[in-house]
Amino acid sequence: MTTSLSPDAALTLLKEGNRRFLAGEPFTPVTDRRARLQLAAAQHPIAAYLSCSDSRVPPELLFERGLGELFIVRNAGNSLCNTAIGSLEFAVINLGVPLIVVMGHQQCGAMRAAVAMVREQRRYSARIDAALHPLLPAVLSADPWSEDLVDAAARANVLSVVQTITQESSPEIIGRIRAGQLKVVGAFYSLTSGAVDFLDEEGEGESS
Repeated sequence: MTTSLSPDAALTLLKEGNRRFLAGEPFTPVTDRRARLQLAAAQHPIAAYLSCSDSRVPPELLFERGLGELFIVRNAGNSLCNTAIGSLEFAVINLGVPLIVVMGHQQCGAMRAAVAMVREQRRYSARIDAALHPLLPAVLSADPWSEDLVDAAARANVLSVVQTITQESSPEIIGRIRAGQLKVVGAFYSLTSGAVDFLDEEGEGESS
């Protein structure tokens, strides 16, 4: 059994959750023993998330969702590595999630490090360099005259990842997108305001 929500209905729930988060409404997720036992038997998340590992960007809290509601994949800079795309495909194919959200954020430390690699030829350890490498195309494609190059590159990376998922994923993912059973959207979280903007294909913001 999978969630019966449509992609748009799942997205609406996330937007409503972020509105409550911004309003400071009390949020008490159900975590009692009964809920845990039900989840132990099966999970039915409403959305899959590719999000940054940054400790300031917890999707469950930003969207006021509880145990078992979000299938979250996190890495530095929310890049689309093999593990990330494999995990997202698992969520869609095996768990039936109707929505994938790719979320970047303001003042991303991983993206700041990637900007330093491009602009200052900065180098880190071999493994950190490898983790940041997928972010470099976004730095190069972002407007160099942006008010904040780090944020501009973070947004560019989100849109690039969304495009890759929608155009280069497995046939199962592409088929579900074309059938209207799956939606892939980009989002950008503001650390200072707490708001999440959902981005359309052209990179314009749609307030949550």
